[in-house]
Parts: sequence; structure tokens; C-alpha cells
Amino acid sequence: MRLSTKGRYGVQAMFELALYYGEGPISLKVIAENEGLSEHYLEQLIAVLRKADLVKSIRGAQGGYMLSAPPDKITVGDVIRTLEGSLAPSDCVVEDIPFECSRSGGCPTKVVLEKIRDAINKVIDSITLQDMVDDYKKMIQKNSYMYYI
Repeated sequence: MRLSTKGRYGVQAMFELALYYGEGPISLKVIAENEGLSEHYLEQLIAVLRKADLVKSIRGAQGGYMLSAPPDKITVGDVIRTLEGSLAPSDCVVEDIPFECSRSGGCPTKVVLEKIRDAINKVIDSITLQDMVDDYKKMIQKNSYMYYI
């Protein structure tokens, strides 16, 4: 399973919003510069995230974007599923979508595919944006400490 740029860049953008949570809105230009992303592409992703109520926009000269909930309430799974849809490895195990298959009654791989889907969902649903921020800050602190040794 591979995420498209939508999923990867969306998580990066949401990480930026989480990193500066509580400090007011952040412009797309700042997010794009900080993460090395295309501002135009980011506009498209943010529109989808806004429609899903994960992000809110603030108009005006000091406007920009903010998370619609605290970073500890938004999971990586929320972001990725909003932008990518289901992460099921096959159409026959996509959640809540009926799939007709001639082997559905005795398919030996369906159980494996369900386990893969469930494991992916468990991992991405267990990581919040706050977890990403905390891990990032630990990494920065560790790396800056290494420069003093």
C-alpha cells in the first residue's frame, strides 16, 4: 500500500497546523514554504479538509487556516481517509461498500486482506496530530543535543 501525494501532503499540512495550534491562523504560503509543498496543490487539499470540517478558514489580512479541533482530537487516519478514501488493500474488503465476487464464500485471501486493512486502520487511528508534534519536538531536541556533544 502506498499513499498518494494527497495523503502525504495532507498529513504534512495538518502537522504544520498542529505545530502552531493556538497561535492563530497560518497562511497556505507559510505551510507550503515550511513543508516544501506546492501552494496551488495545497489549496486543493485544504479545500477537501475544510469541507470535512478538519480545518477552518479565517478571512482577512491576518487570515489563514486553523485546525477545527485540538491536535489530540484529530488522527492521521481522519486526514488520510478524508483525502484518500478507504485504505483497504482490495475492493472486496472496503468498509461499508458491498462487493460482488464469485469467490466471496470461500476466498482464502479475503481474511488476509481484512487483517491488512484492520492493521493499517489501527495504526493510523492510533496516531494523533499531537503525537506527531510531540515526536517532532523530541526529535528536534535530541538532534540539537547531539550538536553539543
